[in-house]
Amino acid sequence: MGVRDGTLRLYDYAASGNCYKVRLLLALLRQPYERVPVDIFAGDTLTAEYARLNPLRETPVLELESGELLTQSNAILWYLAEGTPFLPSTRLGRAQAAQWLSFEQEHVMGGIAGARFRRLTGRAAADSPGDAARFARGQRALALLDAHLAGREWVVEESCTIADVSLFAYVHVADDAGFGLRSHPSVWDWLARVRGLDGFVDDLVPYPQNAWPGAGRSIYD
Repeated sequence: MGVRDGTLRLYDYAASGNCYKVRLLLALLRQPYERVPVDIFAGDTLTAEYARLNPLRETPVLELESGELLTQSNAILWYLAEGTPFLPSTRLGRAQAAQWLSFEQEHVMGGIAGARFRRLTGRAAADSPGDAARFARGQRALALLDAHLAGREWVVEESCTIADVSLFAYVHVADDAGFGLRSHPSVWDWLARVRGLDGFVDDLVPYPQNAWPGAGRSIYD
């Protein structure tokens, strides 16, 4: 890990929406890169070697051609989008993109993604109050996004930006946790627009069996 050989390298977990959003933007940009699989629940992030990549032991990590390292999915999106149409060109547009990236981490991650992960891996049953709170938070996030998208095609300005890419990652699989995406028509139509982008990929995979409680070793157990 961390070899400075001039290669753009992404350390990622195939079932993570945070990793998927980076892979999606790389595909939309047609940016070549090397993908390094990281199995979170097999203990891959618990090693001293991985801690040198990211002391927080999280994915994704983007290793730049220079050998510099970037963590946090939305920061990686911002870096990759610099100088491309996926980062708004105006001061206001960039601020609005930052606003929605924060919304994604606080409300989509905290609500939709959190509920989905725990429900799909058998964790929700052991924490019914927490599950209900996460689900309610996710419902509010979807309602807010649906209202924002009413009468507009994209989250910020007039074309797809990193705000759309970031939000899409976990919103598009919200039905896995029972959120009922079809009851949010503006979100539903927006999801279709993202899927229609040239270069679009959806390689997010289901959580493997070692993601269930007691089946693996990770920072989440």
